[in-house]
Amino acid sequence: MVFQLIFVDGRAELVSGVDNYEQEGPMTTFFQSGGRNYVDSWSLRIASYRTADLTSVRRVVVAEQ
Repeated sequence: MVFQLIFVDGRAELVSGVDNYEQEGPMTTFFQSGGRNYVDSWSLRIASYRTADLTSVRRVVVAEQ
């Protein structure tokens, strides 16, 4: 999956190759979990961002070619 992040300063960033995300304390962390719809001990942390710096997180649907 691909998620689009919008930051408080207006910039946007895409996070790809992740299955889900969750808040971990002050951070929003994105995980790769082998297609599972939940985070477990086998999930890999891919990227973390300060939650206070984010205004939105949206899943982006990518058309397959």
